[in-house]
Amino acid sequence: MGATAYKSSDERRRVSCGIILMATVLTTLTTSELAAAQDQPSAQIVPVLRSFNIPAQPLPDALALFGRQSGMQVSVDAASARGVASPGVTGSMQADQALEHLLAGTGLTFHLTGNNTAMLEKLPPGSTTGTINLPALQIMGQKQTAGAWDPVDGYVATQGRSATKTDTPILETPQTIHVITKDQLAAQQAESVRSALRYAPGVFVSDDADNRLDSFTVRGFNLDQYLDGLKLQSGTWAVPKVEPYMLERLELLEGPSSVLYGQASPGGLLDMVSKRPTADPVHEIELQTGSYDRIQGAFDLGGSIDKDGQFLYRVTGLARSTDTQVDHTKERRFNIAPALTWRPNDDTSLTLLTSYLHDPDGGFWDLLPYQGTLTSNPNGKISSSFYTGDTGFEKFTRTQYQAGYEFSHRFSDTWQVRQNFRYSNLSMDYAAVQGLTLQSDEQTLNRQAYAANEKLNTIDLDNQAQADFTTGILTHKILLGVDYQRLTWDDFTRLGAAPTLDILDPDYSQNIPRPGVFQDQYETQNQVGVYAQEQLSLGGWRLLLAGREDWASTRLSNHLADTATTQSDMAFTGHVGLSYVFKNGFVPYVSYATSFQPTLGTDFDGNAFKPTTGKQEEVGIKYQPPGINALFTLAAFNLTQDNVSTSDPDHANFSVQTGQVRSRGIEVSAVATPIEGLNLRASYTYLQPKIMKANNNTEGNDLADTPRNLASAWADYTFGEGPAEGFGLGGGIKYGGQMYATNANTQKIPDYVIVDAAVHYDLGAVKKDLAGLKISVNANNLFDKKYVSYCSAIGCRWGLRRSVLATVGYSW
Repeated sequence: MGATAYKSSDERRRVSCGIILMATVLTTLTTSELAAAQDQPSAQIVPVLRSFNIPAQPLPDALALFGRQSGMQVSVDAASARGVASPGVTGSMQADQALEHLLAGTGLTFHLTGNNTAMLEKLPPGSTTGTINLPALQIMGQKQTAGAWDPVDGYVATQGRSATKTDTPILETPQTIHVITKDQLAAQQAESVRSALRYAPGVFVSDDADNRLDSFTVRGFNLDQYLDGLKLQSGTWAVPKVEPYMLERLELLEGPSSVLYGQASPGGLLDMVSKRPTADPVHEIELQTGSYDRIQGAFDLGGSIDKDGQFLYRVTGLARSTDTQVDHTKERRFNIAPALTWRPNDDTSLTLLTSYLHDPDGGFWDLLPYQGTLTSNPNGKISSSFYTGDTGFEKFTRTQYQAGYEFSHRFSDTWQVRQNFRYSNLSMDYAAVQGLTLQSDEQTLNRQAYAANEKLNTIDLDNQAQADFTTGILTHKILLGVDYQRLTWDDFTRLGAAPTLDILDPDYSQNIPRPGVFQDQYETQNQVGVYAQEQLSLGGWRLLLAGREDWASTRLSNHLADTATTQSDMAFTGHVGLSYVFKNGFVPYVSYATSFQPTLGTDFDGNAFKPTTGKQEEVGIKYQPPGINALFTLAAFNLTQDNVSTSDPDHANFSVQTGQVRSRGIEVSAVATPIEGLNLRASYTYLQPKIMKANNNTEGNDLADTPRNLASAWADYTFGEGPAEGFGLGGGIKYGGQMYATNANTQKIPDYVIVDAAVHYDLGAVKKDLAGLKISVNANNLFDKKYVSYCSAIGCRWGLRRSVLATVGYSW
C-alpha cells in the first residue's frame, strides 16, 4: 500500500530533461514539416453553412441583423446605404451567399478585409451583379461542416452549439450561455478546468489545493461536465480529467438542459470543446515554469496532410511536474491528443478524436479541522501548507484513454445528419491518511486510512438529424435525436483507523495498518433518450420547442453482501423559449425548462427512489450592439429541485424524498472587445439558495458552500503601435460573498477578494526575426490573500495562495 514520494533530485532532472528533449524533437520535426509545406500550394478553404432569416427592410437594419447571424462585421459608408432597401435573405447558406442576396438590386457589392470582416462599395458602372471577383469566404479560418465547432478570435463568441445542438446565434438562444474562448484561456494561463472558470459568470469555484477532481457549482447546483457534446460519466474518484491546453473553448449552459442531454443537474452543464484539425497550419511549442518548482512543456501541431486538403491532422501534447501548496504532495501529468479529419467533399466530414492522459501523482485531497481554519485555535492558525497524511502511504494515480469520432453528412440544403461517439477507459489507485477532527486538546488530529481502486468504462453515442426549410412565412430548424450512455464501474474501497497526528510536531512516517474492506461493488448503468426540437422563426420572433423521453436503468452488484439490486426510471423533460430580435440588437426572451436525475436507493418500505426533478422559469435580455464586438446579458431565474432525499422522521438511517431546494437570482454579464487590443469580461450574480423542505431542521436555511454574491472582472490590453507595440497588461478581481459551511447554517465562511495580474510581450512586434515568440508572466492571488475556500461537516480547505507562472511560447 506504500507509495514513494516524488522528491528525488535525479527523478526531477529526468523529467526536466524529458520535457526539453520533447521540445527539441518537436522543433526539428515541425521545422522539417514547415519546409515541406512551403513547397505545396496553400490548402483550399471551404466556407461555413449558416442559417439566415432576414426579412426585407432598410439596408442598415438588414446588415446589423446579418452581422449577428453570421458573426461577421460589415462596414459601409452611411451615405451609400441611406435610403437603400434590402430584399432580405432566408435559408441555410454560406455567409458570402447571404450577403450577395442582401445586396441584390442595391447597387452595392463587397470585398473582404479580414477573416470575418467585409466592406461594402458601389458597383462599377455598367455592372448588374452583386459581386465582383469575390474570393471564397472563410469564417475564422477553418473548414466547418455541420456538427463542427468554430474557433473564436478574442473573447466574444457569437455562435454556440451546446444549447440547441445546432449552429444557433447565442443572441437568439433563450437560455443563459457563456463561452470561455481559447484566447481567454491563454491570457489567464488556466492550469485546470476549475481555474479556467474563475471568471465565468455565475460559477462558484472552490479555488483550493485539491486538484484531483474538478468540481464547481452554478445557481447552487453542481455542473455536469461534457466533452465535445458527450457526457463525462464518472465514479467516486474515477472522474475523467480534461487539460485546458487541449481545449478550443468551453461553453457554459445555465439552467436545466436535460431535454437534449438526458439525466443532468438542474444547475446546468459545461461542454468543453477539444482542439480539432484545421486546414490552416498550426505550429506551437510552449515552455513554462513557476511557483512550487513547476516545469511544463506543451506542443500543438496541425494542418493539411495532402495537397487537396481532404486529410487534416492535429496532435496536441503536454508534460508537467510540479509541487503543490501542501507539503509532501506533487502533481505530474502526461497528456497527448492526436486527431484526424477526413473530408472527401464539402458535404461529408469524419473527425477521429483520441486522447491519453496519465497522472502518476494526482496532487492533494484532504480537509483541515475547523479549529485553526474557520474558527480560532489556542495554538494559532493552521498553515495553508500543512499536510495531514503519511508519506509512506499516500498515492493517487490516474490513467485515462479516450477514443471517438464525429461524423456529419449533408444530403441536401434541407437535411443533414450527425453522429458523435466516444469510448473511455479510466483506472485509478488512491490511498491516503485523511484528517478528521481535533481532540479536546485542539492539537491531536484524529485520522482514518482510506484506499480506493476503481475501474471505469463508458460509452456515449449521439445520433442527430437536422432539417432546415421554410413553409410560407415561417422558417424551421428541426432537430431529431437518439442518444445512448453506458457505464460499467468496478469500485473496491478500504477504510480503517489510522494513528493520530500531532499538528504541532507531526510525524509523517508512522506505521499505517492495512485498512479493512469497506466496499466491493460493480455497477452498470444504461440510458436511452429520444428527443425532438423545433426552432421557428417569423420576422423577429424566435420560438424554441423541445421534448425528450428517457429510459434509465441501473444494476448494482454488492460482492460483500452477495446481493444485486436493479432500478429503472423513465422521465419526460422539455424546454420552451420565446425571444424577439430587435433591429437595434436587443433580444428579450422567456424560457421554461425541466431536468431529471436518477437517485439510487430505497426507502424504509423498499420502494426505489424516484429521480430528482428540476424546473426553471427564466426571463432575460441579451444585447449585441451593432458595429461593436460585444455581448451583454441580464437574466432573472427561479429554479426548483424536487424529490430531494431527506431524513426519514419515522425510521432512523433511512431517507424519504420530501425535500425541496429552490434557487432564485439575477445574473448580469458582459464580454467585449470595444477597441482593438482590449478584451473585457465582467459579471455579477445575486443568489437566494434556499432549502424549502427538509426533515433535519434545515428548512429555510441557505445551501452550504453557496455564496449569495459573486462578482468578477478581467481586462487585458495589448498595445498595437508606438514604442510599447506588442506589450500587454492584464488583470482581474474576484469577489466571493460569505456563505455557510453546512446546511445547518451554524458557521459562516467569510467573504474574500482576490486580485490576479498578467503581463505579456509579443517579441515579433520588436524584431521581425522574433516573429511568433511570446513571453508572459501571470500572478494569481497577487496580494497573497489567505482565506477559507470550502468547508464540509468535517473540515475546511484554504484557498490557493499566491503563485507565479512564466511562459515562453513560439508559433510559426
